Amino acid sequence: MTIQANHSSQHFLQTSLRAAIIASSFWVLSLPMTVVSGSIAAFAGCLIVCYLIDLRLYKHPLSSLRTSTIIILGFLCWLLTLLFAELVVSTAFIANTSSPLIAFNLSESAKWLGISASMTLSLRTLAHRTSYGAVVEILFVATAFVITLAAHRNGMIHRPFFIGDFALTRGIDPSSILMAFGCGAVLSLSTLLIAENNQKRLPYHFAVLGLLCFSLLVYVRLFGIPTPKTTDDLGLTGQEQNGSNSQRDNPFRDGENENNDKEAPVAIVVFRDDYEPLNGSYYFRESAYSEFNGAMLDFTTQDEMDRDLIEHFSNSREESEQFPGAEEERKAVRTSIGMLVPHRNPFGLESPIAYENTANPNNLRFKRTYDTYSLAPEYDFEYLIGQETGREDWSDEIWQEYLTLPNDARYKTLAEELITNLRPEYTDDPFAKAWAIKTYLDENGIYSLKNEHAYESDPAGSFLFGDLTGYCMHFSFAATYLFRSIGIPARVGIGYSVPASNRAGGSALLIQAIHGHAWPEVYFKDIGWVIIDPAPQQTLVDMTTDPQDSLQQLLGDMLRDDASFEDFLSSQQSSFVQLQTILSILYTLTALVLITAYLIKLYRLWIPTFASNENQYRLSYRAVLDRLSAVGLSRGFGESREGFADRASNTAPSIRPITNTHLAIALGSANHAAQDQQEWTLLGQSVRKEINSNTVAWRKISAALNPFSWLLTK
Repeated sequence: MTIQANHSSQHFLQTSLRAAIIASSFWVLSLPMTVVSGSIAAFAGCLIVCYLIDLRLYKHPLSSLRTSTIIILGFLCWLLTLLFAELVVSTAFIANTSSPLIAFNLSESAKWLGISASMTLSLRTLAHRTSYGAVVEILFVATAFVITLAAHRNGMIHRPFFIGDFALTRGIDPSSILMAFGCGAVLSLSTLLIAENNQKRLPYHFAVLGLLCFSLLVYVRLFGIPTPKTTDDLGLTGQEQNGSNSQRDNPFRDGENENNDKEAPVAIVVFRDDYEPLNGSYYFRESAYSEFNGAMLDFTTQDEMDRDLIEHFSNSREESEQFPGAEEERKAVRTSIGMLVPHRNPFGLESPIAYENTANPNNLRFKRTYDTYSLAPEYDFEYLIGQETGREDWSDEIWQEYLTLPNDARYKTLAEELITNLRPEYTDDPFAKAWAIKTYLDENGIYSLKNEHAYESDPAGSFLFGDLTGYCMHFSFAATYLFRSIGIPARVGIGYSVPASNRAGGSALLIQAIHGHAWPEVYFKDIGWVIIDPAPQQTLVDMTTDPQDSLQQLLGDMLRDDASFEDFLSSQQSSFVQLQTILSILYTLTALVLITAYLIKLYRLWIPTFASNENQYRLSYRAVLDRLSAVGLSRGFGESREGFADRASNTAPSIRPITNTHLAIALGSANHAAQDQQEWTLLGQSVRKEINSNTVAWRKISAALNPFSWLLTK
């Protein structure tokens, strides 16, 4: 009974370690793909299935099922959880009884619980029942960490946040910590694989481990590190354009429009001149949709349109062909921008008039760095009252292009209805009309990331004359069409919109994936393009983000790379170089001593498992004394081994027969060859169990933490 209990305890510990490693891999893998509730569900689902498989696989009813049957059942359970997740967000019951956010988190939890549970079921079943299953399991763990490292390579250097915050605030690259975790997880699984089999198969398992490492090397060499999708970017990120924009796909279907990677950093902006927007948000314009292509607005193909935009990168200074007016109401602002992910076009603070490429201070972090020069607006909306629209040098054809919209009379009917209640003095005022339309969308629109209207012939019309539920692209296109229907020249600007509060008083501003935005713009005479952005009061999406102040400051300092910052670093280094050197040496030596002590401790405890019969009695007895020393029981000076056994028997009664047998063999009164290795193992397990049962918690914790306890063994 005791032997069986010890075996069960050991099996449970091995199961727990393996479950924790695989569950951590699911958690790390899910972090860039879902919200916190989804990651927790992924971790929990893996844990539950690991215990189920490892502890119940050979018991009824799982033992009677084929491997393929178990995998198919797992796949069906996954489909059921996905169906449930879709029902949660597609029906209004939960959202109405609680809140949309609760419904969304419940849906994500169900989805990731199903994903992790089904995958773990397949992996663990294959590991138990096939010779290659354990290798597949290790490959999955390695891949999970490699994908996370790939995210770091592509700018998401702050993920996962608990690692990023810890590392970045100490000047450490988070990828090194992730790599250490990944290597530790792979090696731990490999060690479990080896330990759970007999010694005769050790060469085979080491060969498998070598093959695993070689296969990973070949995979990365041939295909590169997997690159995850960092953001639904509205077409902002991607390969650079060498010339003007070409026609693109339907922007309403651009990306997956999910809220997964909303906090992923895409760029850092350093303000060389201080500037605070009056409307509470910084707008960074990249491009615009202005020409109607017969189906919807698209990038223009005419040289006389959108002359204010600079739509290609250059290694030299590029200036806009058309500057905005109202210079007395604008402020010249220079900003430095570092792209953390590739972008199709340059972007800059509203309204950019020039771009100038700059030396990249860190090629490993920034894809490109450049300075922008903008004439940022400082006027309030009252300044726009009474202003005329359009530009004097526009030809009739250009005027018509900025007024073209789908052939749907409902746009004009709705727009005229919305402006009927304007006060008499504003009935002919373009800005007042545009503001009335914006107010209608603010009050009646619902912000959502669902692409319900994407496949309609006119997505904006389907949104506007339907449920008024959509994201920024729907609102901006609908507003632009309404503006145009009543003779107001307008276009859709795309880029980023970042709350001014995220800057937190510093000179750096972090642009994140969620800040990708589209907005309507109206051209006012002698002023230029003016942003009139709808802000729906109802939303089904949590648009709040963590400004990531530590990351923002770190990247800002990295991009700034100016003399003052370098001088500051130099002064700090010169002032504390000697102290830092001494401390580094001490830290290194301390770490080496601790690691060495732990390795010796583990070696002395584990070596009896692999010892021959000749040395078994000696090494096993020493391991027992090490365990007793760790909990404060060691043989005193001049104390006999029998006397120590009597004193320690209150904690570990099995020490008496172990001591007697050890002495008999050592003194030659018994034949060590006759002693069964398994018997020594069982006696050692009995001692471990007795120590665990009869020792207070704080002593057990101290035993685990103390690397030098073996030095007290005599």
